[in-house]
Amino acid sequence: MRDPYEILGVAKGASEADIKKAFRSLAKKHHPDKHAGDATAQKTFQEISAAYDILGDKDKRAQFDAGAIGADGNAKGFDPRQGGFRQGSPFGFGAGGGNQEFHFSFDDAQQGGGSPFEDIFASMMGGGRAGARGTRAQKGEDFTAAVTVSLSEAVAGGTRRIVMQNGEQIDVKIPVGVKDGQTIRVKGRGGAGRGGAASGDVLLQIAVAAHPFIARDGNDLRMDLPVTLKEAVAGGKVTVPTLSGALALTVPAGSNTGTTLRLKGKGVPAHGKDGAGDLYVRIVIVLPELPDPALKAFVDGWNPTYDPRAKLK
Repeated sequence: MRDPYEILGVAKGASEADIKKAFRSLAKKHHPDKHAGDATAQKTFQEISAAYDILGDKDKRAQFDAGAIGADGNAKGFDPRQGGFRQGSPFGFGAGGGNQEFHFSFDDAQQGGGSPFEDIFASMMGGGRAGARGTRAQKGEDFTAAVTVSLSEAVAGGTRRIVMQNGEQIDVKIPVGVKDGQTIRVKGRGGAGRGGAASGDVLLQIAVAAHPFIARDGNDLRMDLPVTLKEAVAGGKVTVPTLSGALALTVPAGSNTGTTLRLKGKGVPAHGKDGAGDLYVRIVIVLPELPDPALKAFVDGWNPTYDPRAKLK
């Protein structure tokens, strides 16, 4: 595996915030949700996640920087396929002696007596020394994932399938009213616990994509509604496209650009301790893009008796 600093594109002296920022940016870019069926994207995402698993953890990062563990997270010289340390590693027997390797078992670690591998074994088992009756209980590792949702999903909630650092795919509930930048904790879906302890959690970082014409303001929603000059002057019913479907809205006669109408309860639905928000619709008078002879003839024969710039004087 490549150097985790190189994978995340950060310097070795990077701060925790810089590392987290780099991970989030890369995770969003290479997330399998954006590259459905692309095995390369999934592999890249797993590599990014594995790098963050080391650099995002203070203890693991310190061990890696000190050369105690490799980029794969294992102790230097330890070969998981052979169950022991390779010859020539800091823990092997001799620098020159053929193909000899040293292997240890759970029983070796349990015997005590100042075994030179006792601390190593304890570290590999999560920091606790294995006792005569088993491994010290330790909660499983927390996983980190990122997902981008639409404003509709953020407002109404939904379900998303995400790919974890270990390649597992799980369905996660997107709660009603989730906000951009919010982190959702999914309990018990992270790494397996040890010694009977609970599994870790999934920390899901949410990004909300911008909507083409609706903006969120707390639990309220805001949008501009284009109307014709006739609709603004005479009033009338118009159709308003909302996140929950089209609605009929009455434009009051004599509406100006900037006139704002409130649709109560049509914002973010009630959730938790928060009540439902409202939808604010701002009237915007729009003239035709192409010349309209009838409109021009009307305006040429019309002599306004008001001064729209009176307040500027």
